[in-house]
Amino acid sequence: MTEEKIVDPNITSDDKTWALLSYLFTPIIPIILLFIEDKKDRPFLKAHYPQALAWGIVITVISVPLSFVFVGVCTGLFGLVMSIIWGIKAYNGEYVEIPVITDFVKKQGWAG
Repeated sequence: MTEEKIVDPNITSDDKTWALLSYLFTPIIPIILLFIEDKKDRPFLKAHYPQALAWGIVITVISVPLSFVFVGVCTGLFGLVMSIIWGIKAYNGEYVEIPVITDFVKKQGWAG
């Protein structure tokens, strides 16, 4: 079984970089992108930064209160590893599907 990569010619290297940064520095960079007019409506970025923001909020809400126990540390490390993986995928021009979060963000109309 092979995966077929669809490359969108409208995705710029700048879009890929911002998408990567959205996952690596969530929730800060996604919030910044909300205020940059020429970035917030780019289709590729609009598919990534809202779910990166949601992911960052979820992982922070889970790991910070539990950080005094081992479970919180593991949750934080898991969140960091997943953010790196999804950021690399976004930098390669791929669209990321985060279980539950992607569906939620799309149903709310936040992502493209």
